[in-house]
Amino acid sequence: MSSTTTLQAAVAGLFALGFAASASAAPVQPTGDKEQCFGVAKAGLNDCATAKHACATMTKVDKDASDFNYVAKGTCEKIGGTTKAPAKS
Repeated sequence: MSSTTTLQAAVAGLFALGFAASASAAPVQPTGDKEQCFGVAKAGLNDCATAKHACATMTKVDKDASDFNYVAKGTCEKIGGTTKAPAKS
């Protein structure tokens, strides 16, 4: 293998790795009859980005009012959350 071919293979591998990483970082989307429930996410288990961070699983504290999880419709308030996002300050 020539050095050019080796370099091309390495660059192609990096692109493939980048595409795989971006696909796995995609935000979790609700399916069926789900709704956003704010204030119930455990640290590291939130479902999507907020003003405080750029991605799912990045919340640092339990039950941050701006972080949410998708839950079955009608169950959010029963588990101590709210379906309304906190007011932006």
